[in-house]
Amino acid sequence: MSLPVIIIIAVVALLLIFIISEYNGLVSLRNKVRNQWSQIDVLLKRRFDLIPNLVETVKGYAKHEQDTLEKVIEARNKFNTASTPEEEMEASNQITGALNKLFALAENYPELKANTNFMDLQGNLKDTEDKISYARQFYNDAVMKYQNKLEMFPSNIVAGLFRFKPEKFFEANEAEKENVKVEF
Repeated sequence: MSLPVIIIIAVVALLLIFIISEYNGLVSLRNKVRNQWSQIDVLLKRRFDLIPNLVETVKGYAKHEQDTLEKVIEARNKFNTASTPEEEMEASNQITGALNKLFALAENYPELKANTNFMDLQGNLKDTEDKISYARQFYNDAVMKYQNKLEMFPSNIVAGLFRFKPEKFFEANEAEKENVKVEF
């Protein structure tokens, strides 16, 4: 075998190793994004399952606050019918807003605030909300690493070659970005 043939074979072999390595890196990051989303999904479903118990507990004390309770139930139903991660993200943001209103409503009912069932449910939901917040952060970190790999040279060539698609970041809705008004 002549030297030019050996050089060509070596270059082709190195190129193949590079492409395989970049492809596997992209697949690994894409799977990490999907895994992080499934972690959020598990927590959102846990919150979803806690909501009916919370609503029933509040109903007994706040019968004339039906509008707030209906918004919580409506947001929960939107989450239930969501079929894409983007729709679930939007529904999750609506649930967060509705739950904040529900907990603010509870401030007007001292008997409700003292109810142990309500306190347990509120504590479970608060823990779940904290876990959701951390999971969203981990998800967005995974998306950022994946997006960087998709956009940076030379991995962007392999990403384009194999049609890797960008993922969406989990973003807060407009209501969550507004300043909280504290009035005494």
